[in-house]
Amino acid sequence: MAIFGPLSIVRDQTKGWSGFDRAFTYLEEVMQEGSETRNRLMTMTAGANRVELNDGVYAMEQAYESKARYDAFESHRKFIDIQVIVAGEELIEVADIAKLPVTQPFDADRDVIIYGNYSATSVLRLAVGDAAVFRPQDGHMPNLRVGHEPTLVRKVVVKVPVEV
Repeated sequence: MAIFGPLSIVRDQTKGWSGFDRAFTYLEEVMQEGSETRNRLMTMTAGANRVELNDGVYAMEQAYESKARYDAFESHRKFIDIQVIVAGEELIEVADIAKLPVTQPFDADRDVIIYGNYSATSVLRLAVGDAAVFRPQDGHMPNLRVGHEPTLVRKVVVKVPVEV
């Protein structure tokens, strides 16, 4: 199941994983006050910006309003997600994909499978500096608000190719 916690601990837990060194070098830049990478994310309007790293690893810099639970999980076959909160906080529901009902089969172009509602989930609460790693078996519902009101979240999702 998913790995989560402070970025430094998640880095230690994934040491030696293919593609993760480059991902964490980039994430250190994002978390460094005053860096060009951080400034780009902190000043972007709502939306997403793709940043190519190397060896098939890339990052999606995102700014959005957190939202209410929306009853759709996702998982990926080609990439592992490293999701890191840079500003704000959010909840992410997580479940084993073996328990989730598929509503949209694998879309190879978007590298996503969409699943329907499932209530027996684990819920992660991520704040600034927290990270979560989702492998192909980890269904996840990200971007959920904490409390009743949406808040601005700035997050980076680094996509690391799954080893074949």
